[in-house]
Amino acid sequence: MRRLALAPALACALLLRVAPALAQDIEPRAYSNAPVGVNFLIAGYAATRGGLAFDPSLPITDPDLRTSNALLAYARTLDLGGMSGKFDFVVPFTWLDGTAVVAGTPIERIVNGYADPAFRLSVNFYGAPALTMREFAKYRQDVIVGASVRVTAPLGQYDNSRVVNIGTNRWSIKPEVGISKTEGRWTLEGKAAATFFTRNDDFYGGSARSQDPLYSLQGHAIYNLPSGIWVSVDVTWFGGGRTTIDGARGTDLQQNWRVGGTLAFPVDARNSLKVYASSGVSARTGNSFDLIGVAWQYRWGGGI
Repeated sequence: MRRLALAPALACALLLRVAPALAQDIEPRAYSNAPVGVNFLIAGYAATRGGLAFDPSLPITDPDLRTSNALLAYARTLDLGGMSGKFDFVVPFTWLDGTAVVAGTPIERIVNGYADPAFRLSVNFYGAPALTMREFAKYRQDVIVGASVRVTAPLGQYDNSRVVNIGTNRWSIKPEVGISKTEGRWTLEGKAAATFFTRNDDFYGGSARSQDPLYSLQGHAIYNLPSGIWVSVDVTWFGGGRTTIDGARGTDLQQNWRVGGTLAFPVDARNSLKVYASSGVSARTGNSFDLIGVAWQYRWGGGI
């Protein structure tokens, strides 16, 4: 009975949005609390259409690209010196097809393979102490302040004779800070981040391509329904990310807005589901894309 009673709380506490390491991802409840020692296995599917979700600063125009992404992830909640934390990693496999224009020439691309995997460590500095399952049953969120660092590794499919690829052939690191406040059934969240990229010395045709940091802001309004169901309205802004290829500065400074929504609900004490969607509403460089996805989560350990 105690497991069943805790199922709604755990569903609210952590249900990762499993997606590829998108340059414009949106993730509510990234800084919520969960009992220490719980493991999460997540499998999902996400589809995009429009611009290239992995690297929207590529030198292409008129993109009509479609991706289907199978996703597998693992996460574990941690006790980091009395503060709650989480480690997670995501491994995506992608099918991509569609058309675009490169330097005035139409191209077609059909390819599949692994995308760049992502690893993340997060910690809640305030308002979310490390708790056992028994202690977590009495926990009620007020204000949480946290931070995370996400790293993507250049292990995805890549072909330097092609402009459009699934992998990016470079590392990225994304430090982020976030704050979350619950009042009644509502939770409001805000996050700020910057993504830094290493240089790709084997870009299209053997060129060297570098990119300025990409800055982002996210906001989420989450309504917590009975039995652990929650819904959110999500918005994000991205700016910066201008590229340089062989010393030539690009005109691809990004100023992008996206909006989306999320619905999550528990199935039982160990399983939860999430569905989500987002769409570009404004993009300075014409690289908007639409996204829809679903994720299933299984959890174990930590006294569940």
